[in-house]
Amino acid sequence: MDLNSKPESRLKTFLENPSKALWSLAIPIMFGMGIHTLYNLVDMIFIGRLGGDAIAGIAFNMPLFFLMLGLTMGLGTGVTASIARFIGENNKSNADNSAEHALALGAIISLIFTSLGLVYGQDILKSLGADGKILELGWDYLFVICIGLPFMIFSGFFRSILAGEGDMKFPMIVAALGTILNIILDPLFIFELKQFGSIGFGLGVKGAAIATVISQATVFVIFIFMLFVKEHAYITFRLQFFSPSKTILWDIIKVGMPASLSMVIMALGQGVFNRILIHYSSQTVAAYQVAGRLDMLIFLPIFAIAGALTTLVGMFYGAKEIKSLKSIVNYGISRAFFITVGSSAFVYAFAPTFSEFFTSDVEIQNVAVEFLRLMTLVYPFVAIAIISGRVMQGLGNGIPVLVITIIRVLGVSAPLAMYFSFVLSKPVEWNWYAMMISTSIAFVIAVSWVRIEMNKLNRLEKVPI
Repeated sequence: MDLNSKPESRLKTFLENPSKALWSLAIPIMFGMGIHTLYNLVDMIFIGRLGGDAIAGIAFNMPLFFLMLGLTMGLGTGVTASIARFIGENNKSNADNSAEHALALGAIISLIFTSLGLVYGQDILKSLGADGKILELGWDYLFVICIGLPFMIFSGFFRSILAGEGDMKFPMIVAALGTILNIILDPLFIFELKQFGSIGFGLGVKGAAIATVISQATVFVIFIFMLFVKEHAYITFRLQFFSPSKTILWDIIKVGMPASLSMVIMALGQGVFNRILIHYSSQTVAAYQVAGRLDMLIFLPIFAIAGALTTLVGMFYGAKEIKSLKSIVNYGISRAFFITVGSSAFVYAFAPTFSEFFTSDVEIQNVAVEFLRLMTLVYPFVAIAIISGRVMQGLGNGIPVLVITIIRVLGVSAPLAMYFSFVLSKPVEWNWYAMMISTSIAFVIAVSWVRIEMNKLNRLEKVPI
């Protein structure tokens, strides 16, 4: 399948073989995310060599980073779904305008987050429970990251735009280049490499942040050159003639904002859990961070399938190809489930080995292993819930994801964990039980909701088009 062809011909090819289309889109996403996951794992290995406090300092940054990433990815999902539907309707003008709105949103988010991070970042870290050495290390990292936020945000929107037209290959290549550069720069900036004649700056966690910013700036420059100078995309950017449209903005926001708010809630939940876990020890917070990096391995193919489904569902829905739409949804959900069962079993078996890669601290290792081995039991449910949410986003309905996230994080997971930890004084594993219970509830709601949406499509299919 030629992914460099125009989206109209891609749509025709996708409809001829939807299952093949899913993998043609998902595999490049998976490779791109896999390379990024590799960076996250290698980055944590490097930081782990600095000690448990360094890992904990980064951990307190994660809710803030997740918040920014959530807004970008959430609205980016809205952009992807919007462009895909317009292409399905053969409306290039609106597809172009949707992409231009994405860049305007990127500029607004960049300005807000960079300003707030530089001015209030240290106070926010304190409010999340960081203090002493951990606060110092956390702020060292956050200050540098804030400077590079615009590069990350705009690059995220560029990827979403290309995903909307079905181009997953080029963003994967760019992500790979940025990640390889980051892995190369990490040891150079983090450590003082005496064995190589004192090469290296020895900047610790600040060096890790600098390496990230440099690599993301490089990715940003590549996107700018290819999209604006070489005009690589089907989408055409004519920013000098940009005309704001309430209709197109709403088309993005009605899917993207609920998705963004759901990510914001997850970031809030992560911050709450950091506050709870610091009650046990800083090593427990570090273990939660290590385990979080490891479970990326499990969800790597799931997010790839989900991303591909957002594009395919959007295109098929826009083209009113309901039979193909239902077929690819059923196919995607079933494959995601079986893949997650296999990857969960793998991580369950090798959790101790993985944990040892990141730290030599036995307490951190033990807590991380316990977390992973419990959560792998419910990860197949998580996979189906993720796929269900992205299907509904592709249909232009972003509310279900937000509602399910609110129930899971604010309604069940966080309150239960606080009750177990502070009222019943239970050991740390009861926090994982709270997550497992909330995940199971979210699974039931997501599956029920996507069935309702599919039933609506059944009725639509019977209407002459």
